[in-house]
This record gives sequence, structure tokens and C-alpha cells, in this order.
Amino acid sequence: MADGKHDIATLDFYAREAGAYTSRGEKPLHVQLKQFLSQLQPEASILELGCGAGQDSEVMIAQGFDVHPTDGTAEIAQAAALRLGIPVKTLLFDDIDAKQTYHGIWANACLLHVPRATLGDIIGRIHAALKDGGVFYASFKAGEKEGRDQFDRYFNYPSEVWLREVYNQYPWASLSVVAANGSGYDRQPTKWLQVTAVKP
Repeated sequence: MADGKHDIATLDFYAREAGAYTSRGEKPLHVQLKQFLSQLQPEASILELGCGAGQDSEVMIAQGFDVHPTDGTAEIAQAAALRLGIPVKTLLFDDIDAKQTYHGIWANACLLHVPRATLGDIIGRIHAALKDGGVFYASFKAGEKEGRDQFDRYFNYPSEVWLREVYNQYPWASLSVVAANGSGYDRQPTKWLQVTAVKP
């Protein structure tokens, strides 16, 4: 069930499974994080969306960046705050209202749950929240049409062509889409689309 902005079944899954989801020992995305952080100045301000257990924020904090981790599920945000020792805000994507605030926005494996009809608006909110020259990373499970997985979680499953069209509603100095094979919480073989966009 979706209310146009959120998929209720997906939010309920993360609230219900927060303990298992945040204690599974998920590793940071070292390669992607290194590339993302290399484009930022020391102590740059970074908003993390969908931080999960906090493993990526933990790496960024350790390297001296000004990190603001958030998650859309209160139970997961609380678990991340315990790990990180700093507040983790509960933030739904359509509540992003910052303007010219962050040097970087990191959104690993979270925007893939945004309903297709709403994704353009969310990308616009993220674009507005970035400072000029800001860097935005997000990853999506690739596909051709929206659907659900074995846990009844909603995924937008974009193709690269469709995803570029959504991003290009807004101006970017550069837009890179890299396909990679991997997996996820469902442990199924997955083709990922890793997107890095730089605001002019």
C-alpha cells in the first residue's frame, strides 16, 4: 500500500525488522565511499539518507567529515545513534527541505524505495539541499518496472535510461551511472546502478 509519497508496507517492514536489519554486520561500501569522499574537501558537511545501521556514516565520521546521518524509520535511527554516539534524525525523503546546506549527500540503497511517480520530486529536494559543486551518490536495484521483493518491500527498479531522465530534470555538472553486480538483504543476485551527480 502506498500513499503516493511512501510505501507503507516497506516502512512497516523496516520498523518491524529493525533489530535484525541493523545487527547483521553489514560492511561499509569502501570503494564507493572512497570515490565519493575524494570529491569533497576535508570536514565537508554530509547528509546521509537511509543510514541503516550507520556503517557508512561511521567511516565518514572517522575521517573527520561533518556527518548528519538520518533514516526514515525511527527504530533504525535509534540503533544507528547507539552505534555512532551522535543523534540520528528520523527523516522521510519528502521532508527534506534544506537549501544550499550540504557539500555531499550519500543515499546508498534507500531511494530505491521511493515510488516512481515521486522520485523526481525527491531528486529535486536533494538538488536544492546541495551547495554549489556538491556531490550526490545514490544506488538503485536495476530493472524495467516497479515491483516488490519476497519481503513485500516496494522497489522502483529503474533502467539506466529511465533513471537518467529523472535526474536530468535538474541541472548537473556531471552525471555518472555505473552498473555493478551484488546482492542485498534478500541475498539474491542483483544488478545495481550506482549514480554520482555533481551540482553545478
